[in-house]
Amino acid sequence: MTLSPREIEDRFEEAAMTLRRLPEKDRPRGFHSAWPEVVRDPKQAYGYDKDKLMRVVPSAAAITRMEECFDWLLWLDPEDARIVWLRAENMRWKQICIRAGVVRSTAWRRWVAALVTISKKLEKQAKSGARKKAAKEAVATPGPRPRDPRADMQDNGQDVLNFGRDIRSGFAAKKG
Repeated sequence: MTLSPREIEDRFEEAAMTLRRLPEKDRPRGFHSAWPEVVRDPKQAYGYDKDKLMRVVPSAAAITRMEECFDWLLWLDPEDARIVWLRAENMRWKQICIRAGVVRSTAWRRWVAALVTISKKLEKQAKSGARKKAAKEAVATPGPRPRDPRADMQDNGQDVLNFGRDIRSGFAAKKG
């Protein structure tokens, strides 16, 4: 798989959005009560309040792509990986620079270099994968296969290598 740096950037943004959409199982869910909510406004009693947005759980394919992006981050220097991930979360460059402790131009250069590094490693993996696949196909089909003696069965049930003796003696006796 060969992806351009722009496509890699899009994949990281999708991964960050997927991570935000995952259910929060290990985190405390806050204060809950078994009682219904108190109606404080007459309009709210009749359902005229703002609609709550429903959380959409990401698909299995989106989660797989997110995990693949996490693997890509392991290829990078931890500081560069942090810059890439913060940018994927749509954080402003000023905040990224404060957290990374660098100026904006340096943060941008490191971000671009990280995306290019990921792109090159993916391209290298695709080439080595194609070589391995070609070598595997060459090993899998070495040439003509040895003949299977069971493939030489005659129509009447006799084996060619059996020298005319019938293997199924009961079958020949019933037939005649």
